[in-house]
Amino acid sequence: MAKAKVKVTDLVEEIAAPFLEENGLELYHTEFLKEGRDWFLRVYIDKKEGQEEEYVSTDDCEKVSRFLSEELDRIDPIEQNYYLEVSSPGLDRELLRDRDFVRFAGRLVDLSLYRAVNGQKAYQGILVGLMDDQIVIKDETDAELRFDRAQVARTRLAVVF
Repeated sequence: MAKAKVKVTDLVEEIAAPFLEENGLELYHTEFLKEGRDWFLRVYIDKKEGQEEEYVSTDDCEKVSRFLSEELDRIDPIEQNYYLEVSSPGLDRELLRDRDFVRFAGRLVDLSLYRAVNGQKAYQGILVGLMDDQIVIKDETDAELRFDRAQVARTRLAVVF
């Protein structure tokens, strides 16, 4: 019986969702990609919004890794050999989904553009949010800057020490 072609990242999301929910976690992002000769299945997990503990622990990562490893071995959906990596998205996480822009509104972000605007490709400011498919930030002068989402290469939480 042939296995149906299912996108690995979708399958991982489906398998992981109930387990993550039970453990006060959520899936942040999943990647399945080839680097050199090796394949990597990277699963980024986060604490559910509103949790007392804000950050993912190594115990959380280990627990999810063990669960996914057992489940993926059991159903064996991936033909090639791969490395499974489970981690937190990190303090400088990239904002990917619409809900990330809602959750992290009010936080300092770094924005990278594909092409320079006013001679700059990098901007930093307080995230206002996502409005009409534009990422809106306020700069240090409190001026509101708007960038079409399509022109933004990356939006990350800024790390301030």
